[in-house]
Amino acid sequence: MSLSLTATPGGARCFEQCASENLTNLNAAALYQLAVARGEGEIAADGPLAVKTGEHTGRSAQDKFIVRHPEIENDIWWDANEAMSPEAFDRLHRDMLAYASGRDLICQDLAGGADKTYGIKVRVFTEYAWHGLFIQHLLVRPPLAERPSVSGAGEPDFTIVDLPGFEADPEIHGCRTKTVIAVDFVRRFVLIGGTSYAGEMKKSVFTILNYLLPQKGVMPMHCSVNVGAEDDPAIFFGLSGTGKTTLSADPARTLIGDDEHGWGPDGLFNFEGGCYAKMIRLSASAEPEIYATTKRFGTVLENVVMDPATRTLDLDDASLAENSRGAYPIHYIPNASRTGVTTHPKNIIMLTCDAFGVMPPIARLTPAQAMYMFLSGYTAKVAGTEKGLGKDPEATFSTCFGAPFMPRHPSEYGALLGRLIDTHGVSCWLVSTGWTGGPHGVGARMPIKATRALLSAALSGALNDAPMRADPVFGFETPADAPGVDARILDPRATWADGAAYDAQAAKLAAMFIDNFKVYEPYVDDAVKAAGPRRAG
Repeated sequence: MSLSLTATPGGARCFEQCASENLTNLNAAALYQLAVARGEGEIAADGPLAVKTGEHTGRSAQDKFIVRHPEIENDIWWDANEAMSPEAFDRLHRDMLAYASGRDLICQDLAGGADKTYGIKVRVFTEYAWHGLFIQHLLVRPPLAERPSVSGAGEPDFTIVDLPGFEADPEIHGCRTKTVIAVDFVRRFVLIGGTSYAGEMKKSVFTILNYLLPQKGVMPMHCSVNVGAEDDPAIFFGLSGTGKTTLSADPARTLIGDDEHGWGPDGLFNFEGGCYAKMIRLSASAEPEIYATTKRFGTVLENVVMDPATRTLDLDDASLAENSRGAYPIHYIPNASRTGVTTHPKNIIMLTCDAFGVMPPIARLTPAQAMYMFLSGYTAKVAGTEKGLGKDPEATFSTCFGAPFMPRHPSEYGALLGRLIDTHGVSCWLVSTGWTGGPHGVGARMPIKATRALLSAALSGALNDAPMRADPVFGFETPADAPGVDARILDPRATWADGAAYDAQAAKLAAMFIDNFKVYEPYVDDAVKAAGPRRAG
């Protein structure tokens, strides 16, 4: 059989010899049973599957590559995406196929995108049964009769091969370490090896859609979406740990999705069919809908500590990973949408976990300020969330709230979002879920009750006529009063014991924003340039 990827559309057939018919398009129960039988995970109390990912407890961003073909040379933002040669990819494909031979791979036909006009058909081969269960939860699950391997109609648009046990060789495969995630947009193929972190698969689909959809005038977004009874969809942009999943799981609103969406001519649509929530220190009182999924059959719990005797979970124990996660189908959230689609948004929320303690709990943004914040993609990391972090907060600027998944230049996504905001008259807000009363280590985390109350006020329109004050450093407007919220936390400076210390901290963060934004200034108009913070002195 030829190993030429170009000879087999989508490349899927190269790996079909490694997946028998009885391991193709298994349902969740069968994958669960197979994972346990293979010793890949353990059954926790109430029915979740507890698994460990070993050394990789998060994405390996530095080990992700895009295959560099002449056809896409001018489409890719090479400053932020590592290149792999087609020849190195061919060698990687050859060696991964050799590794897979003699192993029983799981094969599934799934989809990325609830809107069939803009979605893609994805065939996924996984070495681990629990990876198969994970990706079945996370992607859209078409009816069996519509799947190419069952219906015989057509080929998948993209193929993903996920082999955690395969170790890449940098000398041979043109990669950095034994871990590799290689995306070939021309030959429509993704190869993942050397990592047991299942999230690499879902983010590869997101990367594909981030490449394809802007060409069709559709905005791909790293965001959650929910909608209220008044047909008022809201978009929640935010990096990991800022609260996208938690805040979008609102019992008063219908959840469209918690992580990835498109905004097209007819409105918003989910890229996924499930949720991937942080489990560490999950609260039954503050996040009851998500907490309930830890007691559901088939939820995949990554690196969650479990008592070996009682099989009960300890969600507060971070000894396996700070980034412990749960993957579950979206219908495990009681008020989740069954269609994954909704109309155009009325509000956009940009979430930041500001560990410097200077951002207000909520601020109203002009369209220009919204574009500035979108291109900045600011949040902050604190000690304990990643290796190598010191005791002080570390500012993180991930453009478009998802730089690792953006193949194209940020200006393309920014311009597209700006046009959509203007066309649909969307209100924009900045919400900090970080610290108040001082930086991390001094102040306290923003109360989730206050954040929810402020969001409700913004989404209902109650803040539209509220008295506002202009922030002297960042320029955006913050409310002086809001229903159900202690007015003292609305002015971040007033929460600090030392006003001068706040001023110094705010000036420090403002300078970081300004320095970071210099690279985007050639691509934005004067209004967006002027929408940033003011440098002290």
